[in-house]
Amino acid sequence: MSTMKAAVFVAPGRIEIQEKRIPDVGPNDALLRITTTTICGTDVHILKGEYPVAPGLTVGHEPVGIIEKLGSNVTGYQEGQRVIAGAICPSFTSYACQDGFPSQDGGYLTANGTCSCHGYKATGGWRFGNIIDGTQAEYVLVPDAQANLAPVPDALTDEQVLMCPDIMSTGFVGAENGNIKIGDTVVIFAQGPIGLCATAGAKLRGAATIIAVDGVDERLEISRQMGADVTLNFKKVDVVDEIMKLTGGRGVDVSIEALGTQTTFEQALRVLKPGGTLSSLGVYSEDLTIPVNAFAAGLGDHKIVTALCPGGKERMRRLLKIVESGRVNLEALVTHEYKLDDIVEAYDLFANQRDGVLKIAIKP
Repeated sequence: MSTMKAAVFVAPGRIEIQEKRIPDVGPNDALLRITTTTICGTDVHILKGEYPVAPGLTVGHEPVGIIEKLGSNVTGYQEGQRVIAGAICPSFTSYACQDGFPSQDGGYLTANGTCSCHGYKATGGWRFGNIIDGTQAEYVLVPDAQANLAPVPDALTDEQVLMCPDIMSTGFVGAENGNIKIGDTVVIFAQGPIGLCATAGAKLRGAATIIAVDGVDERLEISRQMGADVTLNFKKVDVVDEIMKLTGGRGVDVSIEALGTQTTFEQALRVLKPGGTLSSLGVYSEDLTIPVNAFAAGLGDHKIVTALCPGGKERMRRLLKIVESGRVNLEALVTHEYKLDDIVEAYDLFANQRDGVLKIAIKP
C-alpha cells in the first residue's frame, strides 16, 4: 500500500478526504499509523480561513498511534509500539529550545525559510497541520522522533490519552504558568476542553478555591468533575461582581483566560488581586485593550503570562503518568466518535458546537 486517506485543507470553508502518498521515513523520523486523533479549535480556524495554511496540507495535530516504521537514527523505540507525540514537536537542537522555549523552536527551518533568528520563531514548534502534514489521516510522519515520541502504557485506552498531545498539555501549562500555590483562589474563564484541563490542573497544583466561568451549564457541571468549587454562568450573573464578592473584595491569586476574547481577558484582569498573575491561553484574533484602572496604571505588580502548548517526550511522559495514576480523568471530554471518512460531518458538528460536543475521537 502506497497511499492513505487524509483530511486535506482545500480552501477556506472546505476540508475533504483525499488520497495522499504515505510519506517516506527519513533517518530521524517515525511513521505512525494513527489509531485515534481529534479536531481542535485551531483546525476550525484553519477551515474558516482565519489561520492560513497551504492548500493541500493534511490538518490535525493530536496523534495516538502505532509505530509503523522507524528512521535509522531513532533508538529506544520499536515498530509496533503504541505511542503519542505532542502537538508541538520541537527539534530540541535550536537556541530557542536550549534557552527553555522549545515551543518557539524554528531551528529546523531552512535558511531561505521564515526563521532567521537562530531558531527563534513564535509558535515554531507547531509543525503538524501547520507547516507539515498533520494527524487527521491514516498515517503521520513524526519529525525528530527521538525527541517527541512517548510510549503509552498498555492499560490506558486511546480515549484516556487523547487529550495529552495538546489539550491537557495546554490547560495544565495555564495552571503552571500561573504559579498556583497551595491555598490559592483561582478563576478559569471559559470551560471548553482547554479550560476544563486548566481547571483540573489548578486542582492538581493545590488551589483551595477554583471558580469556573462559562455560559453553558453542561460544561460547568463537567468543570465540577474536574475540580471546580464554584461555577458561574456569565449569562446569568455579573461574573466580576460575583468573584469580587466571593473573595471579599481581595481578588483572585490567579486568573486563567482560556478563550481568547477581549471580554474574557478584561474580566480576568479585573478580578485579579494586586500582585496576581493572569495566565493567558487564548488565541486572540484582534488587538487587545488593557483598561488602565484594572491594570492599576501599570503599578499593581500584575503579571501577564502567555503560553503555547508544551511538547516533547518528557512532557508527554509526565502527562501520561498523571492519567495512569488516576489523579485526573479526562474521558468525559470525549463526547463523540466519528470515522475518518466522515470527518467533514464531524467538523460541522464541532465548528457549530451542537449536541454538547467537547472533543471528537476520529478513528481511521
